[in-house]
Amino acid sequence: MEPQISQITQKNKRDPLSYDIIGAAMEVHRELGPGFLEAVYQEAMEIELRERKMPFISQPRVKLHYKQFSMDKYYIPDFICFDTYVVEIKAESNMTVVDEAQIINVLKASRLQTGLLINFEQPSLKYKRFIYT
Repeated sequence: MEPQISQITQKNKRDPLSYDIIGAAMEVHRELGPGFLEAVYQEAMEIELRERKMPFISQPRVKLHYKQFSMDKYYIPDFICFDTYVVEIKAESNMTVVDEAQIINVLKASRLQTGLLINFEQPSLKYKRFIYT
């Protein structure tokens, strides 16, 4: 059976680690608000994750796979948190289907399980969570 990607929005599908990451992003958004470049949010998230003692790697090289083969190419997400969560941050007026496709493809090719797409450019923080199963 082909692996599935789904966006999780149901309140009963609790994922405490995702909520921890989203909580850190909310704090960054509360402090900075919209209007900065993505690099500013990247650095602020690093500070916030460190302050919360959450394990993360900033802009790591993530190995990609094709079928059973490991590829020479790699992907650099904004963060990997808790060793399995791909976190992509954006500072755009709206998240696009291209943004969503990017994180879905990264989950498939990296074989990581959870992806968070977080946009700081709105008056309130916007995010989407994707699960690779």
